[in-house]
Amino acid sequence: MAEAEEERGLPCEEQQQQLSPEETQPTAPTEGTEERAAEVAAARPQRGELSVEPTLQQFKTRKFFVLRPGTLKQAVKDVEALVDEEVDGSIHNVWLMAEVDHWNNEKERLVLITDHSLLVFKYDFVMFNCDQIQRIPLNIIDRIAHGQFSFPKHSLLQRAGEGLRIFWDRLREPTFTSRWNPFATDFPFITFIAHPVKDISDGFAALCDMQNFQERLKEAAQKAHGVKPFPGKANGVLVLNQLILVEAYVGLMSFLGNQNKLGYCMARGNIGF
Repeated sequence: MAEAEEERGLPCEEQQQQLSPEETQPTAPTEGTEERAAEVAAARPQRGELSVEPTLQQFKTRKFFVLRPGTLKQAVKDVEALVDEEVDGSIHNVWLMAEVDHWNNEKERLVLITDHSLLVFKYDFVMFNCDQIQRIPLNIIDRIAHGQFSFPKHSLLQRAGEGLRIFWDRLREPTFTSRWNPFATDFPFITFIAHPVKDISDGFAALCDMQNFQERLKEAAQKAHGVKPFPGKANGVLVLNQLILVEAYVGLMSFLGNQNKLGYCMARGNIGF
């Protein structure tokens, strides 16, 4: 019986002895397989490279009501209807910007340059309604300043980026009461920054282009000075590269408002503002 078992096991032992050393080793991957594995490994994000910041930024940006289909088109149509051709003349350009007031609060604005006026509209992109119009005659604009923002020495506020400030009465200084009144509107200047949606598409980039706005405004103001000179003013617009001073010190209201974009029409949870 044992001899029979040994005979049955003999062929297996012989078969193992007949296998070459190369056949007993694991099969090596081909050259193409190695390259493909290397490509997959390189394409796979590493643990330290994972980031949700771009997606989160896009999510926040798309909350602006101005980005909803048809909203901007309707808004432009509404504000253009409010232009008085006898006073303002023809419309040249439309811009989407944000105003920074004397207390450092950001406020969403539609801006039009016409033959004779710079028109600044506070527009409600939720209710499709214009709440306020500020008309600045182009022939009284005497300076356009652009540059980084600055604050008083002991101010707790700060603001990154550049702004554009337009002056039209260099001889009139804001009163003490106006400086400390957050709702004052009698300042002889207005300050703009680029709207937060400027990078969402090429179309919005053009609407929010501060450099182009500055050039178009200067051209229109120079022309208005020539056509209708303002008594007591030099016929020209001075363009300056200088710091934009915001004389605000504590600004808790502006800090909370700007952080939460309260000056913009945005979707906020289940309610719109």
